[in-house]
Order: sequence, then structure tokens, then C-alpha cells
Amino acid sequence: MKCLVTGAAGFIGSHLCEHLLRSNHTVVGLDAFIPYYPRAVKEANLARFRSHPHFAFHPLDLRSDPLDAVLSGVEAIFHLAAMPGLSRSWTDFELYESCNLLGTQRLLEAARELSSLRRFLYGSTSSVYGRYSSGDETLPLRPISPYGVTKLAAENLCRAYADEYGLPVVVLRYFSVYGPGQRPDMGYYRFIEALLAGQPIVVHGDGLQSRGNTYISDCVAATVAALEAPLGEVYNVGGGETANVWEVLGKLERILGCRAVVRREPARRGDQRVTVADTTKLGRHLGWRPRVGLDEGLARQVEWQQGRLQRQAA
Repeated sequence: MKCLVTGAAGFIGSHLCEHLLRSNHTVVGLDAFIPYYPRAVKEANLARFRSHPHFAFHPLDLRSDPLDAVLSGVEAIFHLAAMPGLSRSWTDFELYESCNLLGTQRLLEAARELSSLRRFLYGSTSSVYGRYSSGDETLPLRPISPYGVTKLAAENLCRAYADEYGLPVVVLRYFSVYGPGQRPDMGYYRFIEALLAGQPIVVHGDGLQSRGNTYISDCVAATVAALEAPLGEVYNVGGGETANVWEVLGKLERILGCRAVVRREPARRGDQRVTVADTTKLGRHLGWRPRVGLDEGLARQVEWQQGRLQRQAA
């Protein structure tokens, strides 16, 4: 199958590309390298498979660049490109609106002309549910950050194109994905980085905010399984194992054999209090279930970050 992955140089996108290539698919990757974090990190993600004979990469911006040529013959679109992050979305809304809405609309517009397209998979987020994201896909949609608002609006754009043009859309709402390759701005990456460097760890609020954690390989497996999902469905993607900030820090202290030095700061605007994905529908429809527990997943991420530091020092 010929697949297009947007955000191919990012955390989830690069792991997805690698998986698809191992499964003998042809992959076209797009990424705009918007400087949310260093481009070198994304280049390192791509380096794992950039020379693969069945991979073609195009540094394109969905908001402005022509898309028809790169979409030619594509059978599946995995739309993962987005501007992430809660805090920045309050101060740079135009960037989030353009990346998450305009970019999605232009991709949908180009995709509706594709006679070859079998699935358009949109990577959404638990942030569409709001402060308490605990339950199944019927939870009320009440995002409390501009980021969540733009992701929900993009979901609705996908549904509009599905209704009007028959676009074969499936929506996946990811819950707190972590593991090797995690973005450097994300919580677990920052916690591990600080512990390895002996630096203070910043904890926002009371630290009792909890997350249902999804290991990267489980996230990718669910994303690929969704190629067989009924059209129009929405699925939560989550590992099912929850932990608050203090519990995660305790696990990391045990893995690394050191104590965390904590600096407390005020709670962040738009931060979710509880996220727990009910993935019953995903399991029932597609036979998916999470396979990597939090202790194992954190140990793998620690090992990856230790190796990364060693390579940088060499």
C-alpha cells in the first residue's frame, strides 16, 4: 500500500513511518520543520529510515505548498502533522490555527480528488475532551485550551469532508504518548533529562494531575490497525495505565537510582486534570490492546535518553 504520513519527522510520525516500511508499504513522508523544537531532533528521527528504497521525503508545508503531486496514487493518509503544546497555544493562536486548521483543510481538499484513497486517518488528541478526559468516545467535547479547540475543529473539518465528499475518514484520539524519540518539550522527556543531569524538575500545580499513558509502539499499532476500521469511526488510543506526576517521578527515581530535586511552579493554563482512555471500542472493532506497561515503557525511554546523551558526548 502507498501511504502518506504528515509530520513524518516527528515523534509519532517517524515511528509510524518505520513500522510501515518494515511491513513492506511504500511511504511518502511530509514535514515542514516548523521550529517548535530543534530541527536536528527531527532530522535524527528521519535518519533511521531516510535511505530506505520505499521511502520518499518532501519538506513541504501543508498550509501553502502544492500537494497534488505528492498525493498521486496514495491509498492511505495518516495525518499526524500539527502544532502541539498547551501553553504556547494561548500566546500564538494564529500559528495553531494555521497549522492545525488551514493545513488540515488544504490536505482534505487535495485528498478529495484521490480515486485511490482508502483511508484518511486523522491523529487527534485527548485534549478535545477537556479538563477531565476519563471515559469512552461519547464523553462531552469541551476543550479548555486553544490547542484542544483547534484539534477539535480539525476533527469537525474531517467529518464535513466525509459527509460532503465521501472522504474515508477515521479519527484517532491519542492519550499521552511516550517512549524513545519523545519530543524534548514533553513531560517525561524533561523529567528524565533533569534526573540524568542532576538538575531540578519543575512540577506544575499540585502534581496530582494524572495521565493514561500510551507507549509509542502501542500507539503505532493502533494507528495501523485503524486502516481496517469502519469509515467515520472515532477511537480513543490509550495504554490504560494511569499515574500522576509524583508516581511517575517515583518510578523514574527507582529506574535511575537517584532522587529528584523538585521545583514547584503554578499550574499551567489549559492543563488537563485527569486523562484515562476507555479503549473498549478499539479493542472490539480491531482487536487492539496495549502491550507495554508503564514501568517497562519508562525504562525503555530512560535507556534511549541515556544513549542519546552518550552519543552527544562522544
